[in-house]
Amino acid sequence: MNTIISNVRIVLVGTTHPGNIGAAARAMKTMSQDNLYLVNPKEFPSAVATARAAGADDILANASIYTDLKSAISDCELVITTSARTRSIPWPMVSPRECAEKVAELNDGNVAIVFGRENSGLNNEEMELGNLVLQIPTNTDYSSLNLASAVQIICYELFLQRNVNEGAVKEERVPLVSQEKIEMFYEHLEQCMIEVGYHDVNYPRRLMHRMRRLFNRAQLDESEWKILRGFLAKIQDKNK
Repeated sequence: MNTIISNVRIVLVGTTHPGNIGAAARAMKTMSQDNLYLVNPKEFPSAVATARAAGADDILANASIYTDLKSAISDCELVITTSARTRSIPWPMVSPRECAEKVAELNDGNVAIVFGRENSGLNNEEMELGNLVLQIPTNTDYSSLNLASAVQIICYELFLQRNVNEGAVKEERVPLVSQEKIEMFYEHLEQCMIEVGYHDVNYPRRLMHRMRRLFNRAQLDESEWKILRGFLAKIQDKNK
């Protein structure tokens, strides 16, 4: 019942107050989650973070630190970003419980659940790196949710789902491509669209935003990724 959820990483981007990092680590440990990834924290390591961790010092000591989000999630098959506000381009949305169910379906592939800055959340470029967007339902008259509280809610749902599935027979699945490979595909796709005259970089009309949303939602596996890369290469050959 207390198995560490080893394939899921909690990613905190641009955290400004070290106390929130410590409180998030405490929330994680109570729910058997120990993979903390920090992207450009304003202050870390920190005595304040250690004090707020209240015994979850091991999670802080083993935290992985990155300078950019792409690097922190490059080997992940599923990336779930969090947002408290509606975006101009809609993304597939999940609740905390649905998020846990999606993670359980993957069962062994690397998963990142990404939380943004305390005052502004994730920017649009960071949101585009995700397959799904997670929103926590709150009081519409007071929707402000502390970062560590948000982490606690998600880790709780992951913990419940993992216990529900404990001992269940794992079905074989086709591995999804990593975020590193999907970024290679997007670069290839954009270059191909430019070469055939479909995409004008000076007048983009959010085309690549929408293409990212389409393929992030599809969650390509390795075979599909290779098919699409080969197809783009053939188009480029014919266009020479």
